[in-house]
Amino acid sequence: MPTLPSQNPSRSGVAGGPDTTGADPARGLMDSFGRRATDLRISLIDKCNLRCTYCMPAEGLPWLSKDQLLSAAEIRRLVNIGVNTLGVRELRLTGGEPLVRADLVEIIADLRADHPDLPIAMTTNAIGLERKAAALAEAGLTRVNISLDSVHRETFAQLTRRDSLDKVLIGVEAASAAGLTPLKINAVLMRGINDVHAADLLEWSVQRGFELRFIEQMPLDGDQQWNKEGTISAAETRELLSERFVLSPTPENRDGAPAERFDVYPLGTTEEEILDGLQGPPLGRVGVIASVTEPFCADCRRTRLTAEGRVMSCLFSNEEFDLMHLLRDPVTTDAEIAQAWAEAMWLKPAAHGTDRPGFDLASFHRPDRSMSAIGG
Repeated sequence: MPTLPSQNPSRSGVAGGPDTTGADPARGLMDSFGRRATDLRISLIDKCNLRCTYCMPAEGLPWLSKDQLLSAAEIRRLVNIGVNTLGVRELRLTGGEPLVRADLVEIIADLRADHPDLPIAMTTNAIGLERKAAALAEAGLTRVNISLDSVHRETFAQLTRRDSLDKVLIGVEAASAAGLTPLKINAVLMRGINDVHAADLLEWSVQRGFELRFIEQMPLDGDQQWNKEGTISAAETRELLSERFVLSPTPENRDGAPAERFDVYPLGTTEEEILDGLQGPPLGRVGVIASVTEPFCADCRRTRLTAEGRVMSCLFSNEEFDLMHLLRDPVTTDAEIAQAWAEAMWLKPAAHGTDRPGFDLASFHRPDRSMSAIGG
C-alpha cells in the first residue's frame, strides 16, 4: 500500500487541472482535474451476512479484526474534518453491512450531534433493520438505500446465496414506517438470473413509493468472474423496463449524481401527453447508474474511506492512502489529517483508476479488493 503522498507538482500540469499548486485543504478535496469531492462514503465494517454473487465469494472473505476497524471516535473525528475543513456536504455510511456493527446507533447519534443539518444516509441489505429502524431514525439517520435485486424468493436466494427475502422485506417496511425516506432500492441485474424480473421490481417499487436504482455490474466481484460482455448495460435495462412502462428523462441537472433518472408512466403514454400534462403525475421514478457503459467520471464528487481508514479516491484505483496511522498517533493534528486526505484526493485518476474511462484498456487493472471490502 502506498504511503501518503506529498504534493506532486508534476501532476498539476495535467490538462484540465485547476492550477499548479497541488493539494490545498482550503479548496476542499480537489483533484488535479478540477473535480471537488463533497460526497463522503465511509465503510463502517467489511463483514456482511449475505454472499451476493456480484460482490463476494460463497465462502466469504477474511474479515478485519475489531481493532483494525475505525473506532466510533475515529469516524466522528474524520467526519468533523471532512465537514468543517474539507467541504464535505453529504455522508453515506456503508459496508460490508453496517447493521452488523454493534455501535451503529451511537455512531449516528454522535455524528448528528456534531452536524445537525448534514444529510446522513446508509446503504444496507435491511436484514435486522426492523429491530433498529426506529432507533436509527431517532439518532438522526436521514434515509436509507436498500440493496434488493429481486422480489422473487428463488431468484433472491440464487443471487445472495441466502434464503432471506422475507427478512429484507420486513426491514424495508420498518425503514419506511420509521421515516427513513426517500427510500431508494439498489439493484444489480445479472444476465439470465434476474434480468427478466427487472420490470417486476420496478412495479413493486413504484407501488410503494420507492425509487429504484439499477446499477450496472462492475468488476468488483470477489470471485473475479466479471466480464463486460456479461454486463446488463444501461441501454438493455431501459429496454427491459420499456416492455411494461414508458420512461421519460427527468429535466433536472444531475449535479454530480451517478444516476440518470426517469419518470415512470403507464405503457402507452405518449410524449405529447407527458409534455401537456394530460397523463397526470408519473407512477414514480427510476434511476440507472451506468458506471461501465456510460461512465460519469468527469463529474465524480465522491471520496471514500474504507473500514480500516484508507482513502480511496476512485472505486477502481489500486492506490489506497492510509489515514489510520495518523489518527492513532497522539501528536497528529486535524490539520495534518486534512492535508494528507487532500493530497490523496489530489492524485485521483482521470477515470476507472487510469487515464480515461474503459475496462478493456491495457492500462486498466481491476482492484485487488471486492466491493464489500472497499465500501459502496
